[in-house]
Amino acid sequence: MPRALRRDLLSAALAAALVVTASAAYAAEITGTWLTEGGKSRVQIEACGDKFCGTIIWLKEPDDEATGRPKLDARNENRTLRNRPIMGLAILGGFAKTSDSRWGDGTIYNPEDGDTYKCTLTLEDDNTLRVRGYVGIPLFGKTQIWRRVTE
Repeated sequence: MPRALRRDLLSAALAAALVVTASAAYAAEITGTWLTEGGKSRVQIEACGDKFCGTIIWLKEPDDEATGRPKLDARNENRTLRNRPIMGLAILGGFAKTSDSRWGDGTIYNPEDGDTYKCTLTLEDDNTLRVRGYVGIPLFGKTQIWRRVTE
């Protein structure tokens, strides 16, 4: 095989390998905006140092029906935190990557009941995130499916 053809084939193979590697790296990322199950909120997940965290950036119903004011974290166990708005609230924290498609050792805060749970995040595919909140061990928990927002 001529040297130029061999070089061209090698270059093409390397380029293809880089494309596959780059798309695999993207496929295994949880950063971005996610619509929570039921469509009530959107959570922005991003790197926070060497961990990952998530913040509520959108609410379907941002205002309290009774007062017309922004919804507050009224059910928080810590009374001093009950006046903080739900919009902008950090609800995911401390997640470390444990495999190609899984993040663990994190917590999720549920403003609907005011409790914080242990949590794992599993990327099912580019646009589907399985969020498992639990007490004690994952067996005793609940899973939600979040969808990536691409708009």
